[in-house]
Amino acid sequence: MIDVNLGVAVILITAFGYFSNFLNWRYLNYRIIRLLYYVGAIVHETSHAILCILTGAKIQEFTVFSDQPHVVHGKSKLPFFGELLISLAPIAGGLFFLFLINHFCLKDYFVVPQFSIQESWQNILLGPLKLLSQINLLRWQSWVMIFLSFNAGAMLGPSVRDLKNVWPALIILLFIKSPLLTGICLAAISLIFANIILQVAAIFILKIISAIWPGR
Repeated sequence: MIDVNLGVAVILITAFGYFSNFLNWRYLNYRIIRLLYYVGAIVHETSHAILCILTGAKIQEFTVFSDQPHVVHGKSKLPFFGELLISLAPIAGGLFFLFLINHFCLKDYFVVPQFSIQESWQNILLGPLKLLSQINLLRWQSWVMIFLSFNAGAMLGPSVRDLKNVWPALIILLFIKSPLLTGICLAAISLIFANIILQVAAIFILKIISAIWPGR
């Protein structure tokens, strides 16, 4: 068994998110992937903006359709925790967005694995496989979720800049064990890792196509 704290879970989400983005930028830099990136960026930055409003931080700039999507905001009226909530908002915002799509548009087609604060590595690693096993390429619901989650890293993962803004709080999170919040973070990790598996599969298929039909 492993004992996962909230800080480690947030760091893992950030690391997996950046690796997922790297795969897109380095190997899957196609127009469709760039368009899907903006779907993730809209959810990500909107999550920041909503928490800015809820914590009383004045939004000074909201930019999505650029190479560096970002939200510039003033100081939160909620001391200490305001900045933390704003920085980590995409984790909850991205999951909530995917939940809404899955529940209302796909009629709960996908079942996201549930995690507890104490999990075995085996269960955590099997989470993405359980998600992927529900994909049926003959069903339109599967394609909707694949396209929406193909930029799960950009959608769910806090940026390094986000973490720099709240690094003292992040250190405190290393000592916090919350079953609910850690379970949410592990679900986000599972989704991002499932997306990474899909990305690797897509890269592998494209490499085979390029080898069989050079120049295409």
